Parts: sequence; C-alpha cells; structure tokens
Amino acid sequence: MEKRLIKKDALSGIINKLSEQMLVYAPVKDEDNVLFKVLEKGMEPLADYSNTRNAPKNFFFPKTETMMRYMRTERGIELSGEGEGAPEMVLFGVRPCDARSFILLDKVFDQEKYKDPYYIDKREKTTIISLACVHPPYSTCFCTSVGGHPMSSEGADVVLTDLGDKYLAEFVTPKGEKLLEKMGDLSKADDAAEATKEELSKKSEEAITSHVAGREIKPWLDENFEHPFWDTIHQSCLACGTCTYLCPTCHCFDISDEVKGSDGKRIRTWDSCMYWLFTKETSGHNPRTSQKQRWRQRLMHKFKYFVDNFDAIACVGCGRCVMYCPVNIDIRKIVNDISKL
Repeated sequence: MEKRLIKKDALSGIINKLSEQMLVYAPVKDEDNVLFKVLEKGMEPLADYSNTRNAPKNFFFPKTETMMRYMRTERGIELSGEGEGAPEMVLFGVRPCDARSFILLDKVFDQEKYKDPYYIDKREKTTIISLACVHPPYSTCFCTSVGGHPMSSEGADVVLTDLGDKYLAEFVTPKGEKLLEKMGDLSKADDAAEATKEELSKKSEEAITSHVAGREIKPWLDENFEHPFWDTIHQSCLACGTCTYLCPTCHCFDISDEVKGSDGKRIRTWDSCMYWLFTKETSGHNPRTSQKQRWRQRLMHKFKYFVDNFDAIACVGCGRCVMYCPVNIDIRKIVNDISKL
C-alpha cells in the first residue's frame, strides 16, 4: 500500500485540480447544511466538517434513475438505454461510516447471482477518498457497535488522516493508487506519521461513547416476531420516511413507467418500508397494515434478515436517523431495550 503525506494547506488545491480533470463530488457548505455536491470552479471542498446531512449512497443508487426508454413505432416497441453510462468520478470527503455503507450495498446490488448493472457501472467508475474521524463528531455515533471504526478504511480507495499540519494519505486499492498519479509529487510517509495515526486510532475508538447491542439481539429477534414489545416502538412514528431516506444502507426502491404519447421511460425511485403503500399488492391486499408492522420490519431487516442473508448488520452507526427523526425515535434505545429482554 502506498502512503504519502499531504500538507494541510495543499489539500484543497489538489482536489480542485482533480475537479478540472474529472467529475468530483465533495462536501460543501449549503446554507446551514453540509451536502455532497459537484465541485465547480470557485467552490471549496470541506475537509474539516462533522458529516453531511445526505448520505453519499445517492451517487451509486440515485433517488430517481431512468433504467430504459421505449417508443411505440410501426414495427412495434423499440427499446433504448441511457447512453454510455456513468463518467469517471471522485467522491471526496466520505466519512468511514458512509464508506463502509458501500460494502453493505455491494452485497445487495453486486451479488454473484444478482447483479444490478446501473449500480455496478457507477461504483466501478468512482474512486472514493475517505476522511478518517480522528475526532468522532456526534454523541449519536455508534459505528463500533455495528462492526465499524471511526478510522476504518473499508469501502474507501484512499484514506486521509488528519495529523495536525498534514494528512497521511493511504492509497488502499488499485483505483486509489491510480489517482496518486494525478495528485502530483507527494512525499513518502515516515514511521512517525504511522505511529501518530495508530495513537489517534485508539483515541478515536475510545471517543465513541454510544454503544448498542448490535449482534447480541439477533437470537431474540429469531424467536420473537409476535412479542408484545413490538406494540411499544411505533406509537409516535409519523411514517415520514426521514430515517430511511437519510440512511446510508436503506435500499428499497419502486419501479414505474411514465408514458407520454408514443414515448415512455421506466424509472427506479427510492421507496421506504415506512410507507403503507410499500407492501400494497395489485389485488388490494396489504400484508403490513399498521405502523407497528412497518417499524418491526425496519428493525428486523437491519438486525436479523440482512444478517441471515449476508452475515452483516445493515447499519453503519452514522446516527442520522437519531439526529433527524422529527419525533425523536432512537434506534439505539430500541436495540438496547430488546437486549434487556
């Protein structure tokens, strides 16, 4: 693995130079929020920020995506794709929890048997530069409880660690090493830089003070689908979908056709298990008629079904669903309450 040092005041210039050669998405200030956006001339990428409001899954799994177009002609229906696919791009400034979410999404969209060409095309053409959480930003962070770490390299091609006056840049994949060629002449990392990183890694792990019984509740979930506990967790839920839309790992979608005259297109859009329409069948029957059933599904999917299928919890502990729920439903409390049962 190649390891280099980048002076702190040089990082912004390096990223802006990359944006002149290829498409770069980066965290930028947007009124009161920090959001991932296309880096355009005059925009400053943020390196010193807590986390973005929007999870970066949108770049591989867009909110709305045209899958194909079709036209009715005299010869019948003619189908067409969406051109040449995704361009080469860089996703800069991803926090480790979000970078790790890509590994979990890969398990869904890039399996041995089932492969999603739309997701895979964008994933393969994107180089991910992660920013290690030297100082975990929020009390709601709980990445260490679900298999992560504030300075993990999972899902990243390049990892930047803030050492004070410089960054340690670790090029962990061939895609990352390819990007090194575009970043100019960077000095080799020394033993002192690596030692500092190890020290920061231990401190950052200790700084995660929020813990949940992530793996421990699986045996209880296996046996208690109809337990009275499920009557308690949904009562204040508004079914707004905020938790699922901000979640880095939620991946439910709907497919529909839009037709105008002889032209049509098939689109995929995000959906949410929090919505009553999500499970409504063509017959009119809905197997999940209550918010109790829908909330149970959300928790069971993350901590039981995904574990059954992929041996991983479908949560990276970013805390977005806790921070932005309008009625303060806290998945950490729900998981820990289950662990006491």
